[in-house]
Amino acid sequence: MPRGSSPKRERQYEHIKESVLARGESEDTAEEIAARTVNKERARAGESRTASRSSLEDISSGRRGGLRSHSGAAGRTKAQLYEEARRRGIEGRSRMDKAELERALAR
Repeated sequence: MPRGSSPKRERQYEHIKESVLARGESEDTAEEIAARTVNKERARAGESRTASRSSLEDISSGRRGGLRSHSGAAGRTKAQLYEEARRRGIEGRSRMDKAELERALAR
């Protein structure tokens, strides 16, 4: 955790890390997921110096987990797929639906 982080964020980090470990992921993966999630929440709450646009505009981690918890492995959102397609320069991405974006990114 970054220096100066609050006790709440420390507890959040440990809770997420334990949850990921319980799912069977490695220690390194658990630490990375926990750190990324807590850093995103810190950015959304205005607790960090800098924040990416996706950290501020994307659906919150807790809400995303709640939406997906009963629907199985739905994967990334259409917005996330679109952003990756934009970064890769995939043509025609604005007219693609989620399935088409997934196929284009798999190539």
